[in-house]
Amino acid sequence: MTATGDERAAARYGRSADARADRKLKIVGAVLGAALLAVIAWSGVSYIAGQDVSGELIKFKVVSDAAVEVHLEVRKDAGTPGVCTLRAQAEDGTEVGWKDLRFEERGGRVDRVGTVRTTRRATAVELVGCKAATAG
Repeated sequence: MTATGDERAAARYGRSADARADRKLKIVGAVLGAALLAVIAWSGVSYIAGQDVSGELIKFKVVSDAAVEVHLEVRKDAGTPGVCTLRAQAEDGTEVGWKDLRFEERGGRVDRVGTVRTTRRATAVELVGCKAATAG
């Protein structure tokens, strides 16, 4: 196998300064990329671990001009009561209803179907957030 001109020059004179600089930039880029991924993973885990109660809106169904049926899945510590806030919106984006659904069940994962009453026909439902409920 015959060496190319670049390979012969590299063998005779060593690698060029550009090649060394490129290699250093690749290493620095890889280290910075790994550090960024670690920071993103750490912040995500700390955010999720810091929440006592979290929920997900599985689906909703408009049942009439004055009500929307929602299906929620809530994850919480067993024995911790929780409350999730839902907001119903009309087609133009205005709020037409909201409701706090309270979860007293002792299980860690709770599926619940509830109804949000509305002042006019809703076209969307948003889960605003979930948190641990206060006593009462």
